Amino acid sequence: MFHFVGRSSDLLRLEALWRKRTSSLVTCRGRRRIGKSTLIEEFARRTADHLISLDGQAPGAGVDNALQLRSFVEQLSSQTSAPNVKVETWLQAFRLLDNALPQEGRTVVLLDEISWMGGYDKGFPGTLKIMWDKYFRKHDNLVMVLCGSVSSWIAENILKGTGFAGRDSLDLVLEELPIGEAVSFWGEAGERVSFAEKLDFLSVTGGVPKYLEELDPGLTADENIRNLCFTPGGLLFRDFEQIFSKMFGSKYEDRKKILKAVMYGSRSPAEIAEALGKERNGHLLEHLEDLVLAGFLAKEENVNPKSGTIGRIARYRLKDNYLRFYLHHIEPMFNQIQAGNFQYPGLSSLKGWETVLGLQFENLVVNNYRSLLPILGIDGATILSAAPFRRAKIGSSRGVQVDLLIQTANSAYLVEIKRRQHIGKDIVTEIEEKVRRLGFSSSIRTALVYEGDLEPTIRTDRQLDFIIPAARLA
Repeated sequence: MFHFVGRSSDLLRLEALWRKRTSSLVTCRGRRRIGKSTLIEEFARRTADHLISLDGQAPGAGVDNALQLRSFVEQLSSQTSAPNVKVETWLQAFRLLDNALPQEGRTVVLLDEISWMGGYDKGFPGTLKIMWDKYFRKHDNLVMVLCGSVSSWIAENILKGTGFAGRDSLDLVLEELPIGEAVSFWGEAGERVSFAEKLDFLSVTGGVPKYLEELDPGLTADENIRNLCFTPGGLLFRDFEQIFSKMFGSKYEDRKKILKAVMYGSRSPAEIAEALGKERNGHLLEHLEDLVLAGFLAKEENVNPKSGTIGRIARYRLKDNYLRFYLHHIEPMFNQIQAGNFQYPGLSSLKGWETVLGLQFENLVVNNYRSLLPILGIDGATILSAAPFRRAKIGSSRGVQVDLLIQTANSAYLVEIKRRQHIGKDIVTEIEEKVRRLGFSSSIRTALVYEGDLEPTIRTDRQLDFIIPAARLA
Protein backbone atom coordinates (compact mmCIF):
# COMPACT_ATOMS: atom_id res chain seq x y z
CA MET A 1 0.00 0.00 0.00
CA PHE A 2 1.29 3.48 -0.93
CA HIS A 3 2.44 5.50 2.09
CA PHE A 4 2.16 9.27 1.75
CA VAL A 5 5.02 11.20 3.39
CA GLY A 6 5.16 14.81 4.57
CA ARG A 7 3.50 17.91 3.09
CA SER A 8 1.41 18.38 6.25
CA SER A 9 1.37 22.19 6.00
CA ASP A 10 0.38 22.08 2.32
CA LEU A 11 -2.44 19.64 3.10
CA LEU A 12 -3.71 21.91 5.86
CA ARG A 13 -3.77 24.90 3.50
CA LEU A 14 -5.72 22.87 0.94
CA GLU A 15 -8.13 21.46 3.49
CA ALA A 16 -8.90 24.98 4.73
CA LEU A 17 -10.42 25.76 1.33
CA TRP A 18 -13.45 23.63 2.17
CA ARG A 19 -14.33 26.07 4.95
CA LYS A 20 -15.08 28.71 2.34
CA ARG A 21 -18.62 29.12 1.06
CA THR A 22 -17.42 29.36 -2.54
CA SER A 23 -15.37 27.34 -5.02
CA SER A 24 -11.59 27.63 -5.15
CA LEU A 25 -9.05 27.91 -7.96
CA VAL A 26 -5.59 26.65 -6.97
CA THR A 27 -2.25 26.66 -8.75
CA CYS A 28 0.36 24.06 -7.84
CA ARG A 29 3.93 24.40 -9.13
CA GLY A 30 7.29 22.69 -8.77
CA ARG A 31 9.90 20.62 -10.60
CA ARG A 32 8.96 17.29 -12.12
CA ARG A 33 9.00 14.35 -9.66
CA ILE A 34 8.39 16.67 -6.69
CA GLY A 35 4.98 15.15 -5.94
CA LYS A 36 2.48 17.76 -7.13
CA SER A 37 -0.08 15.30 -8.48
CA THR A 38 0.42 12.97 -5.53
CA LEU A 39 -0.27 15.82 -3.09
CA ILE A 40 -3.53 16.76 -4.81
CA GLU A 41 -4.61 13.13 -5.05
CA GLU A 42 -3.90 12.68 -1.32
CA PHE A 43 -5.86 15.86 -0.55
CA ALA A 44 -8.81 14.52 -2.54
CA ARG A 45 -8.55 11.07 -0.92
CA ARG A 46 -8.65 12.56 2.56
CA THR A 47 -11.27 15.26 2.16
CA ALA A 48 -13.28 15.00 -1.08
CA ASP A 49 -16.03 12.77 -2.41
CA HIS A 50 -14.93 12.95 -6.05
CA LEU A 51 -11.65 13.41 -7.97
CA ILE A 52 -11.51 14.10 -11.68
CA SER A 53 -7.90 14.03 -12.86
CA LEU A 54 -7.12 15.14 -16.41
CA ASP A 55 -3.54 15.14 -17.73
CA GLY A 56 -1.95 17.08 -20.57
CA GLN A 57 -0.04 14.99 -23.07
CA ALA A 58 3.74 15.35 -23.06
CA PRO A 59 5.23 17.19 -26.07
CA GLY A 60 6.46 14.94 -28.84
CA ALA A 61 6.01 13.89 -32.43
CA GLY A 62 2.38 14.08 -33.49
CA VAL A 63 1.24 15.96 -30.40
CA ASP A 64 -0.92 18.97 -31.24
CA ASN A 65 -4.02 20.76 -29.96
CA ALA A 66 -6.36 18.22 -31.56
CA LEU A 67 -4.63 15.39 -29.69
CA GLN A 68 -4.79 17.32 -26.41
CA LEU A 69 -8.53 17.85 -26.88
CA ARG A 70 -9.12 14.19 -27.77
CA SER A 71 -7.12 13.01 -24.77
CA PHE A 72 -8.97 15.40 -22.46
CA VAL A 73 -12.39 14.10 -23.54
CA GLU A 74 -11.32 10.45 -23.38
CA GLN A 75 -9.99 10.87 -19.83
CA LEU A 76 -13.13 12.77 -18.79
CA SER A 77 -15.39 10.11 -20.27
CA SER A 78 -13.53 7.31 -18.50
CA GLN A 79 -13.99 8.98 -15.09
CA THR A 80 -17.48 10.45 -15.42
CA SER A 81 -20.69 10.04 -17.37
CA ALA A 82 -19.51 12.54 -20.02
CA PRO A 83 -19.88 11.23 -23.58
CA ASN A 84 -16.72 10.45 -25.55
CA VAL A 85 -17.45 12.83 -28.42
CA LYS A 86 -15.27 14.82 -30.77
CA VAL A 87 -14.72 18.45 -29.78
CA GLU A 88 -12.90 21.10 -31.74
CA THR A 89 -12.42 23.83 -29.15
CA TRP A 90 -11.49 24.11 -25.49
CA LEU A 91 -14.79 25.87 -24.84
CA GLN A 92 -16.58 22.70 -25.93
CA ALA A 93 -14.24 20.50 -23.89
CA PHE A 94 -14.70 22.59 -20.73
CA ARG A 95 -18.49 22.61 -21.19
CA LEU A 96 -18.36 18.81 -21.17
CA LEU A 97 -16.40 18.97 -17.91
CA ASP A 98 -18.86 21.43 -16.37
CA ASN A 99 -21.83 19.23 -17.26
CA ALA A 100 -20.06 16.19 -15.80
CA LEU A 101 -19.32 17.73 -12.39
CA PRO A 102 -21.17 15.90 -9.59
CA GLN A 103 -24.10 17.79 -8.10
CA GLU A 104 -23.55 16.41 -4.60
CA GLY A 105 -20.47 16.21 -2.39
CA ARG A 106 -17.03 17.77 -2.61
CA THR A 107 -15.21 17.56 -5.94
CA VAL A 108 -11.55 18.11 -6.77
CA VAL A 109 -10.69 18.68 -10.44
CA LEU A 110 -7.00 18.33 -11.27
CA LEU A 111 -5.83 19.74 -14.60
CA ASP A 112 -2.33 18.28 -14.58
CA GLU A 113 0.62 19.46 -16.69
CA ILE A 114 -1.60 22.30 -17.80
CA SER A 115 1.15 23.95 -19.86
CA TRP A 116 1.19 20.85 -22.09
CA MET A 117 -2.59 20.76 -22.21
CA GLY A 118 -2.96 24.39 -23.23
CA GLY A 119 0.36 25.03 -24.91
CA TYR A 120 -0.89 24.49 -28.46
CA ASP A 121 -3.71 27.06 -28.29
CA LYS A 122 -2.95 30.68 -27.41
CA GLY A 123 -6.59 31.17 -26.51
CA PHE A 124 -6.54 28.41 -23.86
CA PRO A 125 -6.00 30.69 -20.79
CA GLY A 126 -8.73 33.07 -21.92
CA THR A 127 -11.18 30.24 -22.50
CA LEU A 128 -10.43 28.75 -19.09
CA LYS A 129 -10.95 32.17 -17.48
CA ILE A 130 -14.34 32.54 -19.15
CA MET A 131 -15.40 29.06 -18.08
CA TRP A 132 -14.28 29.71 -14.51
CA ASP A 133 -16.21 32.98 -14.29
CA LYS A 134 -19.41 31.75 -15.94
CA TYR A 135 -19.61 28.10 -14.90
CA PHE A 136 -16.97 26.40 -12.74
CA ARG A 137 -16.94 28.89 -9.86
CA LYS A 138 -20.70 28.45 -9.39
CA HIS A 139 -20.10 24.92 -8.04
CA ASP A 140 -19.75 25.70 -4.33
CA ASN A 141 -18.07 22.41 -3.38
CA LEU A 142 -15.41 22.53 -6.07
CA VAL A 143 -11.64 22.91 -5.83
CA MET A 144 -10.02 23.17 -9.26
CA VAL A 145 -6.24 22.73 -9.32
CA LEU A 146 -4.06 23.89 -12.20
CA CYS A 147 -0.88 21.89 -11.84
CA GLY A 148 2.36 21.89 -13.81
CA SER A 149 6.11 21.54 -13.80
CA VAL A 150 6.60 24.37 -16.34
CA SER A 151 6.05 26.94 -13.60
CA SER A 152 6.87 29.84 -15.92
CA TRP A 153 3.78 29.04 -18.02
CA ILE A 154 1.54 29.08 -14.95
CA ALA A 155 3.15 32.28 -13.70
CA GLU A 156 2.79 34.06 -17.03
CA ASN A 157 -0.64 32.83 -18.09
CA ILE A 158 -2.45 32.42 -14.77
CA LEU A 159 -0.78 34.20 -11.85
CA LYS A 160 0.36 37.26 -13.79
CA GLY A 161 -2.35 37.10 -16.44
CA THR A 162 -4.71 40.06 -16.12
CA GLY A 163 -7.67 37.81 -16.89
CA PHE A 164 -7.08 35.72 -13.75
CA ALA A 165 -6.18 38.59 -11.40
CA GLY A 166 -7.65 37.92 -7.98
CA ARG A 167 -9.26 34.62 -8.97
CA ASP A 168 -6.77 32.12 -7.54
CA SER A 169 -7.41 31.18 -3.92
CA LEU A 170 -4.04 29.52 -3.31
CA ASP A 171 -0.68 29.19 -5.04
CA LEU A 172 1.34 26.18 -3.85
CA VAL A 173 5.03 25.96 -4.73
CA LEU A 174 6.37 22.55 -3.73
CA GLU A 175 9.98 22.25 -2.61
CA GLU A 176 12.00 19.14 -1.86
CA LEU A 177 11.10 17.23 1.29
CA PRO A 178 13.15 18.26 4.34
CA ILE A 179 15.77 15.80 5.57
CA GLY A 180 13.59 14.77 8.52
CA GLU A 181 10.87 13.57 6.16
CA ALA A 182 13.22 12.21 3.48
CA VAL A 183 14.84 9.72 5.88
CA SER A 184 11.43 8.17 6.57
CA PHE A 185 11.67 6.43 3.17
CA TRP A 186 14.07 3.95 4.79
CA GLY A 187 11.16 2.81 6.97
CA GLU A 188 11.95 0.43 9.81
CA ALA A 189 15.24 -0.45 8.10
CA GLY A 190 16.36 3.13 8.80
CA GLU A 191 17.18 2.22 12.38
CA ARG A 192 19.91 -0.08 11.07
CA VAL A 193 21.32 2.41 8.54
CA SER A 194 23.83 5.07 9.59
CA PHE A 195 22.97 8.70 9.01
CA ALA A 196 26.17 9.05 6.95
CA GLU A 197 24.88 6.40 4.53
CA LYS A 198 21.53 8.17 4.29
CA LEU A 199 23.41 11.39 3.52
CA ASP A 200 25.23 9.61 0.69
CA PHE A 201 21.91 8.78 -0.96
CA LEU A 202 20.41 12.23 -0.29
CA SER A 203 23.57 13.82 -1.71
CA VAL A 204 22.58 12.26 -5.04
CA THR A 205 18.81 12.64 -4.92
CA GLY A 206 18.07 15.56 -2.62
CA GLY A 207 14.59 15.43 -1.12
CA VAL A 208 12.76 14.65 -4.38
CA PRO A 209 9.92 12.25 -3.45
CA LYS A 210 9.90 10.23 -6.68
CA TYR A 211 13.61 9.49 -6.36
CA LEU A 212 13.19 8.56 -2.70
CA GLU A 213 10.34 6.20 -3.61
CA GLU A 214 12.81 4.25 -5.76
CA LEU A 215 15.01 3.57 -2.73
CA ASP A 216 15.37 -0.09 -1.78
CA PRO A 217 16.00 -0.01 2.00
CA GLY A 218 17.45 -3.52 1.85
CA LEU A 219 20.36 -2.33 -0.31
CA THR A 220 23.25 -0.08 0.64
CA ALA A 221 23.42 3.49 -0.62
CA ASP A 222 26.12 2.41 -3.08
CA GLU A 223 23.97 -0.39 -4.46
CA ASN A 224 20.94 1.89 -4.80
CA ILE A 225 23.00 4.55 -6.57
CA ARG A 226 24.50 1.98 -8.92
CA ASN A 227 21.03 0.67 -9.87
CA LEU A 228 19.43 4.10 -10.27
CA CYS A 229 22.30 6.06 -11.85
CA PHE A 230 24.73 3.73 -13.59
CA THR A 231 22.56 1.12 -15.31
CA PRO A 232 20.86 1.82 -18.66
CA GLY A 233 17.35 1.37 -17.25
CA GLY A 234 17.91 3.32 -14.05
CA LEU A 235 15.51 6.21 -13.40
CA LEU A 236 18.26 8.68 -12.52
CA PHE A 237 20.26 7.67 -15.57
CA ARG A 238 17.31 8.58 -17.81
CA ASP A 239 15.56 11.35 -15.94
CA PHE A 240 17.67 14.39 -16.78
CA GLU A 241 16.97 14.18 -20.50
CA GLN A 242 13.29 13.44 -19.89
CA ILE A 243 12.89 16.40 -17.54
CA PHE A 244 14.69 18.95 -19.67
CA SER A 245 13.54 17.96 -23.15
CA LYS A 246 9.88 17.90 -22.08
CA MET A 247 9.99 21.01 -19.93
CA PHE A 248 12.11 23.30 -22.07
CA GLY A 249 11.93 22.04 -25.65
CA SER A 250 14.08 24.15 -27.98
CA LYS A 251 15.57 26.01 -24.96
CA TYR A 252 16.96 22.75 -23.58
CA GLU A 253 20.62 23.19 -24.61
CA ASP A 254 20.90 26.84 -23.52
CA ARG A 255 19.53 26.05 -20.09
CA LYS A 256 21.70 23.01 -19.68
CA LYS A 257 24.76 25.21 -20.31
CA ILE A 258 23.60 27.60 -17.59
CA LEU A 259 23.36 24.73 -15.10
CA LYS A 260 26.92 23.73 -15.95
CA ALA A 261 28.07 27.34 -15.45
CA VAL A 262 26.87 27.30 -11.82
CA MET A 263 27.69 23.66 -11.08
CA TYR A 264 30.57 24.42 -8.70
CA GLY A 265 29.33 27.58 -7.03
CA SER A 266 26.88 30.45 -7.27
CA ARG A 267 27.45 33.17 -9.88
CA SER A 268 26.03 36.52 -10.87
CA PRO A 269 24.37 36.98 -14.29
CA ALA A 270 27.51 38.77 -15.52
CA GLU A 271 29.71 35.87 -14.39
CA ILE A 272 27.37 33.34 -16.02
CA ALA A 273 27.37 35.31 -19.26
CA GLU A 274 31.17 35.41 -19.22
CA ALA A 275 31.37 31.64 -18.62
CA LEU A 276 29.02 31.06 -21.56
CA GLY A 277 30.81 33.53 -23.80
CA LYS A 278 27.58 35.48 -24.29
CA GLU A 279 26.19 38.90 -23.48
CA ARG A 280 24.28 39.58 -20.29
CA ASN A 281 20.91 40.39 -21.81
CA GLY A 282 17.18 39.78 -21.49
CA HIS A 283 17.41 36.29 -22.97
CA LEU A 284 19.86 35.17 -20.29
CA LEU A 285 17.76 36.69 -17.51
CA GLU A 286 14.67 34.95 -18.92
CA HIS A 287 16.48 31.60 -18.85
CA LEU A 288 17.62 32.22 -15.28
CA GLU A 289 14.15 33.20 -14.10
CA ASP A 290 12.57 30.13 -15.71
CA LEU A 291 15.16 27.85 -14.06
CA VAL A 292 14.36 29.49 -10.71
CA LEU A 293 10.62 29.01 -11.25
CA ALA A 294 11.27 25.39 -12.23
CA GLY A 295 12.97 24.81 -8.87
CA PHE A 296 16.42 24.05 -10.26
CA LEU A 297 18.20 27.30 -9.35
CA ALA A 298 17.94 29.52 -6.28
CA LYS A 299 18.13 33.28 -6.75
CA GLU A 300 19.86 34.76 -3.74
CA GLU A 301 19.99 38.43 -2.81
CA ASN A 302 22.11 39.05 0.27
CA VAL A 303 21.53 41.76 2.82
CA ASN A 304 24.61 43.95 3.19
CA PRO A 305 25.95 43.22 6.71
CA LYS A 306 26.86 46.87 7.35
CA SER A 307 24.04 48.83 5.72
CA GLY A 308 21.20 46.33 6.14
CA THR A 309 20.12 46.90 2.53
CA ILE A 310 19.62 44.24 -0.12
CA GLY A 311 22.59 43.93 -2.46
CA ARG A 312 22.21 45.09 -6.04
CA ILE A 313 23.62 41.91 -7.57
CA ALA A 314 21.74 38.63 -7.25
CA ARG A 315 23.56 35.34 -7.46
CA TYR A 316 22.23 32.05 -8.81
CA ARG A 317 22.91 28.75 -7.06
CA LEU A 318 22.27 25.24 -8.38
CA LYS A 319 19.95 24.01 -5.63
CA ASP A 320 19.10 20.60 -7.10
CA ASN A 321 21.50 17.86 -5.99
CA TYR A 322 20.42 15.38 -8.66
CA LEU A 323 21.21 17.79 -11.48
CA ARG A 324 24.74 18.43 -10.20
CA PHE A 325 25.39 14.72 -9.72
CA TYR A 326 24.08 13.94 -13.20
CA LEU A 327 26.12 16.62 -14.93
CA HIS A 328 29.33 15.80 -13.04
CA HIS A 329 29.21 12.00 -12.83
CA ILE A 330 26.59 10.51 -15.17
CA GLU A 331 26.64 12.60 -18.34
CA PRO A 332 30.41 12.23 -18.99
CA MET A 333 29.97 8.43 -18.89
CA PHE A 334 26.57 8.37 -20.60
CA ASN A 335 27.57 6.36 -23.68
CA GLN A 336 29.53 3.82 -21.65
CA ILE A 337 26.64 3.33 -19.24
CA GLN A 338 24.17 3.07 -22.13
CA ALA A 339 26.29 0.34 -23.69
CA GLY A 340 26.62 -1.50 -20.38
CA ASN A 341 30.39 -0.99 -20.29
CA PHE A 342 30.68 1.17 -17.16
CA GLN A 343 31.79 -0.53 -13.95
CA TYR A 344 30.54 1.49 -10.99
CA PRO A 345 33.40 1.66 -8.45
CA GLY A 346 31.37 2.93 -5.52
CA LEU A 347 30.46 6.49 -4.59
CA SER A 348 33.70 7.35 -2.77
CA SER A 349 35.79 6.13 -5.73
CA LEU A 350 34.05 8.22 -8.39
CA LYS A 351 36.40 10.73 -10.00
CA GLY A 352 36.00 14.13 -8.37
CA TRP A 353 33.51 12.89 -5.76
CA GLU A 354 35.31 14.62 -2.89
CA THR A 355 34.77 17.97 -4.61
CA VAL A 356 31.12 17.29 -5.32
CA LEU A 357 30.46 15.76 -1.90
CA GLY A 358 31.12 19.04 -0.09
CA LEU A 359 28.85 20.96 -2.47
CA GLN A 360 26.05 18.41 -2.16
CA PHE A 361 26.22 18.45 1.64
CA GLU A 362 26.24 22.25 1.73
CA ASN A 363 23.27 22.26 -0.61
CA LEU A 364 21.30 19.89 1.62
CA VAL A 365 21.91 22.01 4.70
CA VAL A 366 21.17 25.34 2.97
CA ASN A 367 17.97 23.91 1.46
CA ASN A 368 17.03 22.74 4.98
CA TYR A 369 18.07 25.90 6.84
CA ARG A 370 14.65 26.18 8.49
CA SER A 371 15.43 23.01 10.43
CA LEU A 372 18.36 24.92 11.95
CA LEU A 373 16.29 27.81 13.26
CA PRO A 374 14.97 26.21 16.48
CA ILE A 375 18.47 24.88 17.23
CA LEU A 376 19.91 28.38 16.84
CA GLY A 377 17.00 29.94 18.74
CA ILE A 378 15.88 32.06 15.77
CA ASP A 379 12.29 33.14 15.20
CA GLY A 380 11.71 32.60 11.49
CA ALA A 381 9.60 35.75 11.27
CA THR A 382 12.63 37.91 12.11
CA ILE A 383 14.85 36.69 9.27
CA LEU A 384 15.98 39.27 6.72
CA SER A 385 18.15 36.93 4.68
CA ALA A 386 19.25 33.28 4.78
CA ALA A 387 21.60 32.26 1.99
CA PRO A 388 25.23 31.63 1.11
CA PHE A 389 27.17 34.90 1.21
CA ARG A 390 30.02 36.01 -1.02
CA ARG A 391 31.84 39.31 -1.22
CA ALA A 392 34.63 39.74 -3.71
CA LYS A 393 37.91 41.45 -2.88
CA ILE A 394 37.64 45.19 -3.48
CA GLY A 395 40.81 47.25 -3.14
CA SER A 396 42.31 46.61 0.29
CA SER A 397 39.11 44.94 1.50
CA ARG A 398 39.60 41.16 1.52
CA GLY A 399 36.93 38.92 0.03
CA VAL A 400 34.88 36.48 2.09
CA GLN A 401 32.68 33.48 1.36
CA VAL A 402 30.24 32.02 3.90
CA ASP A 403 28.39 28.73 3.43
CA LEU A 404 25.22 30.08 5.06
CA LEU A 405 24.65 33.53 6.55
CA ILE A 406 21.39 34.03 8.44
CA GLN A 407 20.62 37.67 9.19
CA THR A 408 17.96 39.08 11.48
CA ALA A 409 17.29 42.69 12.44
CA ASN A 410 19.69 42.55 15.39
CA SER A 411 22.02 39.60 14.83
CA ALA A 412 23.77 37.48 12.24
CA TYR A 413 24.61 33.77 12.30
CA LEU A 414 27.63 32.58 10.36
CA VAL A 415 27.09 28.88 9.59
CA GLU A 416 30.01 26.80 8.35
CA ILE A 417 29.00 23.50 6.73
CA LYS A 418 31.51 20.66 6.51
CA ARG A 419 31.47 16.99 5.66
CA ARG A 420 34.88 15.34 5.98
CA GLN A 421 36.27 12.15 7.37
CA HIS A 422 38.08 14.21 10.03
CA ILE A 423 37.28 17.81 10.97
CA GLY A 424 40.20 19.43 12.76
CA LYS A 425 40.82 22.62 14.75
CA ASP A 426 41.67 24.52 11.59
CA ILE A 427 37.92 24.90 11.00
CA VAL A 428 37.69 27.21 14.05
CA THR A 429 40.49 29.42 12.72
CA GLU A 430 38.75 29.51 9.34
CA ILE A 431 35.44 30.60 10.88
CA GLU A 432 37.09 33.28 13.03
CA GLU A 433 38.83 34.73 9.99
CA LYS A 434 35.51 34.92 8.13
CA VAL A 435 33.97 36.79 11.08
CA ARG A 436 36.80 39.36 10.89
CA ARG A 437 36.41 39.80 7.15
CA LEU A 438 32.65 40.30 7.39
CA GLY A 439 33.19 43.29 9.65
CA PHE A 440 29.77 43.22 11.28
CA SER A 441 28.86 46.14 13.51
CA SER A 442 26.02 44.17 15.13
CA SER A 443 26.13 40.88 17.04
CA ILE A 444 27.34 37.79 15.21
CA ARG A 445 27.19 34.17 16.31
CA THR A 446 29.03 31.22 14.83
CA ALA A 447 27.81 27.71 14.07
CA LEU A 448 29.29 24.56 12.58
CA VAL A 449 27.04 21.96 10.94
CA TYR A 450 29.08 18.87 10.29
CA GLU A 451 29.21 15.19 9.38
CA GLY A 452 32.40 13.31 10.18
CA ASP A 453 34.85 12.74 13.00
CA LEU A 454 35.06 16.01 14.97
CA GLU A 455 38.23 16.95 16.81
CA PRO A 456 37.15 16.75 20.51
CA THR A 457 38.83 20.01 21.51
CA ILE A 458 36.49 21.92 19.17
CA ARG A 459 33.72 21.19 21.67
CA THR A 460 35.69 21.60 24.86
CA ASP A 461 37.30 24.90 23.85
CA ARG A 462 33.86 26.45 23.25
CA GLN A 463 35.11 28.93 20.69
CA LEU A 464 32.04 28.35 18.52
CA ASP A 465 28.53 29.20 19.70
CA PHE A 466 26.81 26.20 18.10
CA ILE A 467 28.21 22.80 17.08
CA ILE A 468 25.52 20.83 15.28
CA PRO A 469 25.81 17.24 13.99
CA ALA A 470 23.91 16.97 10.70
CA ALA A 471 21.78 14.17 12.16
CA ARG A 472 19.98 16.80 14.28
CA LEU A 473 18.41 18.14 11.10
CA ALA A 474 16.52 14.88 10.82
